[in-house]
Amino acid sequence: MGFKKILKDGIIGNNPVLIQLVGLCSVLGVSTSVINALGMGVSLMFVLILSNLVISVLRNFIPDDIRIPCYIVVIATFVTIVDLVIKAYMPELYAQLGIFIPLIVVNCIILARAEGFASKFGPVQSIVDGVANGIGYTLVITILALFREVLGAGSIFGFEFLSGDKIKPIGIIGQAPGSFILLGFILAAFNYILYKRKKKAEEEDE
Repeated sequence: MGFKKILKDGIIGNNPVLIQLVGLCSVLGVSTSVINALGMGVSLMFVLILSNLVISVLRNFIPDDIRIPCYIVVIATFVTIVDLVIKAYMPELYAQLGIFIPLIVVNCIILARAEGFASKFGPVQSIVDGVANGIGYTLVITILALFREVLGAGSIFGFEFLSGDKIKPIGIIGQAPGSFILLGFILAAFNYILYKRKKKAEEEDE
């Protein structure tokens, strides 16, 4: 499989959040601010890339009947590294992300790429797949967080810009229901764009 196709599938064509609809727990829970979203995205990408690499290298040595426990051990190792590093050097971010960092171990994106890709392809392709899906996840959670922070808190990167009696933040956007509503709009817009592109391609082929 070519690198271009792997990148395109991970970021757009088979985006883990918008197409596969996996990893939604952290997407909805952490997207209260752009900083949190970027921190979660980078953390997941680090685990995804390195776990893909190790599982790809060891794929011919892991027995089929215990492959899932082996994958979880590999993933848990890198999650522990991320957890300890963030806790030691970025305590404020660690306090915000909380339980969502350890929960990367059971994130469906990580397990799906391990089982569906890294266990079947070589190390270089698996690294590219990890990068692509990591970018795809990070883009979605960051876009969602941008809308939630701007509309729900009236700020960006902690700097408030909506104040006064005339313009106020939309409180519900910063709450749990707001994340569902905004993600629904993002999903609708993304699928509409894909539909229009597909329809245009079909018309050009005729």
